[in-house]
Amino acid sequence: MLKSTSTNESPVQFEPEFIAGVREIFERNIAFNALMGLRIEDIDGVRATGRIEMRPELVGHFLHNRIHGGVISACLDAMGGLAVMGAIGARHLDEPVLQRLHRFSRLGTIDLRVDYLRPGIGESFRMEAEVLRLGSRVASTRMGFLAADGKLLATGSAAYIVS
Repeated sequence: MLKSTSTNESPVQFEPEFIAGVREIFERNIAFNALMGLRIEDIDGVRATGRIEMRPELVGHFLHNRIHGGVISACLDAMGGLAVMGAIGARHLDEPVLQRLHRFSRLGTIDLRVDYLRPGIGESFRMEAEVLRLGSRVASTRMGFLAADGKLLATGSAAYIVS
């Protein structure tokens, strides 16, 4: 996992209702995430991990069966947003679950950078993201897109509006 250098936050164990709500929003209500087949593996208030299975609809280079770079970019962006959702949820643990979930309605990407390191070839991929800083208006993250064997294929960094 990527190691944070800026945040002093500790991982949080969320209530099952919160995790179910985040999963509903991330995997089903965000239609593009559902279209790509993104799945949450873990979310702890600082970091988030996810996965995606390779499908013919995600191919970018048909001769080599490589995943499309836009899919990689979208996955990294989504995972950064997911990590921020966790950080927001952890910051407001004193609020009811539905109130915390409602806070995500203001979340949006304001900057995204992706570095493609290796071709994305494989049956499945993992993504990881961590929040470097959660401010009152902006959150900063860094993300990784990995092959199933753990080899880093792409990295990203992003800023999200949170208020």
